[in-house]
Amino acid sequence: MSYTVLLTKPAIKSLDGMDRATERRIRTRLRAFADNPYYPRLSKPLVGVGSIRSARVGDWRILFATDENEEAIVVLAVRPRGEAYRDL
Repeated sequence: MSYTVLLTKPAIKSLDGMDRATERRIRTRLRAFADNPYYPRLSKPLVGVGSIRSARVGDWRILFATDENEEAIVVLAVRPRGEAYRDL
């Protein structure tokens, strides 16, 4: 089963504002999520925040949720590590 990766406006804005090398690394990780977003080496569930998962790419964090009915991954935010978990 392959998931569709959907980016929210804040996630797109973050990707547009970063350097190309980091953006490529993050986009590569997003493509890997399409195959299996639950693979433990790719992401981990956030404790106490429902169904949101987190993935580490260097000093950046990708926060996303999965929609099993639509077979979609919704990327909620791409943030630097220090700011990643604020406002959750």
